[in-house]
Amino acid sequence: MVSAALEELATNSGLEARGAVFTRSAVVEFILDLVGYTVDRPLHEMRLLEPSFGAGDFLLPSVRRLLSAWQARKEASAGASDLTHAIRAVELHRETFRSTHAALVALLASEGFDSPTATLLADAWLVQSDFLLVPLGSPFDFVVGNPPYVRQELIPAPLLAAYRREFKTIYDRADLYVPFIERSLLALSKGGSVGFICSDRWMRNRYGRPLRKLVAEEFHLKVYVDMVDTPAFHSDVIAYPAITIISREPPGATRIAHRPAVDRPTLTALAKALRAPSLPKDAGQVRQLAGVTNGFDPWLLESSEHMALIRRLEQYFPTLEEIGCKVGIGVATGADKAFIGNYDALDVEADRKLPLVTTKDIVSGEVKWHGQGVINPFMEGGRLVQLQDYPRLRRYLEARRHVIASRHCARKAPASWYRTIDRISPALASTPKLLIPDIKGYAHVVFEGGKLYPHHNLYYVTSEIWDLRALQAVLLSALTRLFIATYSTKMRGGFLRFQAQYLRRIRIPHWAAVPDALRAELVQAAERVDLEACSLAAFKLYGLSKEERSALGGHGV
Repeated sequence: MVSAALEELATNSGLEARGAVFTRSAVVEFILDLVGYTVDRPLHEMRLLEPSFGAGDFLLPSVRRLLSAWQARKEASAGASDLTHAIRAVELHRETFRSTHAALVALLASEGFDSPTATLLADAWLVQSDFLLVPLGSPFDFVVGNPPYVRQELIPAPLLAAYRREFKTIYDRADLYVPFIERSLLALSKGGSVGFICSDRWMRNRYGRPLRKLVAEEFHLKVYVDMVDTPAFHSDVIAYPAITIISREPPGATRIAHRPAVDRPTLTALAKALRAPSLPKDAGQVRQLAGVTNGFDPWLLESSEHMALIRRLEQYFPTLEEIGCKVGIGVATGADKAFIGNYDALDVEADRKLPLVTTKDIVSGEVKWHGQGVINPFMEGGRLVQLQDYPRLRRYLEARRHVIASRHCARKAPASWYRTIDRISPALASTPKLLIPDIKGYAHVVFEGGKLYPHHNLYYVTSEIWDLRALQAVLLSALTRLFIATYSTKMRGGFLRFQAQYLRRIRIPHWAAVPDALRAELVQAAERVDLEACSLAAFKLYGLSKEERSALGGHGV
């Protein structure tokens, strides 16, 4: 079954299934500089691995560097056999393999190799196979590339099962690039380096936990370059890319740069600063931080002042949920057109529908309900209702059965075909709550008094202990944005993900420890939606020093 799955991917898969994204040449040269694969070194005596060579974006420039270094050092008696072990490059897709093999042979011919020798070297260097399963041989001094970005749902089940047996970092919903990074790291020789450009999500989110722990315990994150909103690739990509240089050596400080211009002169100068033995005084945008990797923890890549503040707050204050708040997400139905509509027009029994709040209802910063409702097929205890007990609901659902029953969750459990993906708890509608949209450039936190049920594109926070208006002020403050910006994956245009996993990392004092005057100040700031007043009150709440306040934008003294 694994062989059949590999054959399918090798012959028929398109770009999406293969996770193929093509990297601009200036970025490729930058990564080769960063890992130290440079012509002033005896590259023919070293080994380079390219895990997924595709059209040769990394492979061909690497070969050019190898040949330049070899030509400058070879003796008159030296032959091409000196080079046969210098490169190992893997590609699964057969047509792509053949095309790039031909391009490599042509490159070698242009460099003066006769046809048999060029073919011999290409055959020695290139392997048509699955990088995650193919034997690799002796360790490598360099691993470079752009690993495939493939969601688990696109990986054939037998193949995914084989990967899970081999790689401990495939956790939760980890994408394919995660085990690619694991195997690349473990293939390094002592002192060797991996230089990849790929999505930055694993550095902060849940599925990256085991890989972060591996890096923290056994490797050194030497360089991190944020490439979001830069033209790093030949096509537009949804992923939020970053370049990382990770070496097999004791952990140490990390050099960091953000969103450089993608041109060769800029990147050449930046690589020099990032690789310098000590950070130059004129390093410009380059910063150096210690302690970026820390076990399973998300990587903190902000300024040292922000890192110090976050660490202090995490040391002295509990999380939102530890002080009695609940963080959740609204209902996903799997078929909104069937389950959601105008509340008054939903022709079901009165207790089988709930008024629904969506992002459109809270754009202004206050709830302005547009009259939507959601069908509720659940009883208060969480069980599905019996349709024979609700003739109007049954008639409504049966009229839309072709849409509802075609969902994945319905096909898995045909007897429960009319359930929503998420269980609906009617009591949540009548519970006062704070509503927070997922994607925003700033905190957008809206108080809802307990009349509406949240849709899936809204996160919510409830509390029976903290005053929700006071809590709203804290969540609207610069401190909350610092927490989210520190742990959230960054999106284009500077937008952040205000997801539950990041909201749960926010630290906050116990309500009983908040003085009455400060409680009132927080509530008043939230009711006025005065963001500066919210921040000032939050600074008092956390006891921030003048320097810490200044690091967050200089609010007050």
